[in-house]
Amino acid sequence: MDIFSKIAAGEIPSYKCAENDKFYAFLDINPLVKGHTLVIPRREVDYIFDMDDDEIAEYQVFAKKVAKAVKAAFPCKKVAQVVLGLEVAHAHIHLIPMQSEQDVDFRREKLKLTEEEFKEIAAKIRKEFVD
Repeated sequence: MDIFSKIAAGEIPSYKCAENDKFYAFLDINPLVKGHTLVIPRREVDYIFDMDDDEIAEYQVFAKKVAKAVKAAFPCKKVAQVVLGLEVAHAHIHLIPMQSEQDVDFRREKLKLTEEEFKEIAAKIRKEFVD
């Protein structure tokens, strides 16, 4: 079981933002901005394009609902969707509230948030999430 599967199963603590039986969304622990959220399938799959058409469609619809919750919790111009996928061998979508494209520069210094801030951010997103 990979690290993201362990997070979705509750074996490793996370700051949960949303979930259903197929997908799980939680805060990135090295966020670029407040509200930076990861969305994963519960099923272990390394490459997003290895998912079958129905599954990837459901995944995108779930990510869209999470993105709407992120945008409501953290007003921004848009919520960026970024798929990189090399650092963890489990498909994942980064949802990043952005005011400018600089907000999505993964080379910049990450935010250092307290546990209380993470909890507050996740709670704001959960409050806005509608499945």
